[in-house]
Amino acid sequence: MGASDYICNFRRRIADSLLLCPAVAAVIPDRDGRILLQKKRDGGGWSLPAGGIEPGEDPETALRREVLEETGLVVQPREILGVYGGEGFRHIYENGDRVEYTVVLFLCDVTDHTNGPRDDETESLRYVARAEMPRLAQPYPLDVLFLHTGKRR
Repeated sequence: MGASDYICNFRRRIADSLLLCPAVAAVIPDRDGRILLQKKRDGGGWSLPAGGIEPGEDPETALRREVLEETGLVVQPREILGVYGGEGFRHIYENGDRVEYTVVLFLCDVTDHTNGPRDDETESLRYVARAEMPRLAQPYPLDVLFLHTGKRR
């Protein structure tokens, strides 16, 4: 889906200056304790399903929307695992736009699914175990990502 109209309007005013962005991300475990990762088409590598919070949108609504768009999964947030930000969450896009995300990280349960991603941001999705974790686009602590992902019945 790319940048929202809200972000595009700011970019017209501030060019490529650093923009602070509120965001959400989902830890979605499977029954074997692996977590779902998304590989972005833009070459950004692997990440958690995530995205920006739009004006007027609460974080849980943004999370449900972003996960559905990027994965085709319907999720129910179970709990907030943490809030992350700072220099480690800065990113420079190919066009030179600079952002720094403040991310609310949610643990989620899948309640339903559709026929796959609804946008063009996702190249692939896969569940990975802690021992197989690739480097993520954002430096979430692995202990937090895998804290609640023990095998479930």
